[in-house]
Amino acid sequence: MDIRSTTIIAVRRNDETVVGGDGQVTFGSSVIKHSARKIRRLYKDRVIVGFAGSAADGLALMERLESKLEEFRGNLMRSAVELAKEWRTDKYLRRLEALILAVDKDHMLLISGNGDIIEPEEPVLAIGSGGDFARAAATALLRKTELSAEEIVKSSLEIASEICIYTNSNLIIERL
Repeated sequence: MDIRSTTIIAVRRNDETVVGGDGQVTFGSSVIKHSARKIRRLYKDRVIVGFAGSAADGLALMERLESKLEEFRGNLMRSAVELAKEWRTDKYLRRLEALILAVDKDHMLLISGNGDIIEPEEPVLAIGSGGDFARAAATALLRKTELSAEEIVKSSLEIASEICIYTNSNLIIERL
């Protein structure tokens, strides 16, 4: 799925997980908003979730994930599997155009409507049109510096905002 909007990134280092995203909302070729919040805390603040894609679809999927987290008592992996199964098979959900990035203290997951649940080998995960730029920057910083997870997230989002026209530098940062 090619999601042409936003950048959301997660980095884990030294038992700290940080998720960041930009605030830009575009409609066609126009920037409509600069300070949108595409990252939320769920399940007693133990899970951080971000979305890329249609805002309504991303928010609807976050709500679904939150209900799964409640049902499975905060078990992110089980909740992600159940959401992905529903998303792939439900007639209504199949039409939702978004990607979800979800993290807790143990897992870092990309969840898609194709039934994908991907956990990266390295402690970096990114989605959205600027995701590849941010992920490349974060991976290099993780390997070659001693910066904190938060500093890596901020730097990689700033780099993505300089390259990707769908990403701005109004950053929202959350940490576990």
